[in-house]
Amino acid sequence: MNTIQTMPELKMNPFNDRICKVFSTSNDGHMTFEDFLDMMSVFSEDAPVSVKAEYAFKIFDFDEDDMMGPEDLEQLINRLLGDEELQQRDIKQLVKNLTAEADLDDDGLLSFAEFEHVVAKSTDFVQAFRMRI
Repeated sequence: MNTIQTMPELKMNPFNDRICKVFSTSNDGHMTFEDFLDMMSVFSEDAPVSVKAEYAFKIFDFDEDDMMGPEDLEQLINRLLGDEELQQRDIKQLVKNLTAEADLDDDGLLSFAEFEHVVAKSTDFVQAFRMRI
């Protein structure tokens, strides 16, 4: 895991620990060569959007309950902010706005289908969810 996280493509990625964990068949972040190949395949330019969305959802589902709840979204925002800081009320408002936009069944959670629907509308997703080596 430490070696993978030092790759230039992952070194500055705020989700590098989650990426390693999601692609690790042992689920502890340590990867076999096959795990590494799977990761590189998903992050390739040629991987289908649906496959990229599936793995992005797993990476962002921090509590691994197969739903993205407010806590997951808050952690996602905090990781994206890095050293930047927002007031807690501003983060809560962002979570509320994201949920209002994407939560089609109004249950306060984002399912994979709802996440995939949002990703399908995003022109930047495929460009952002790739690695070039």
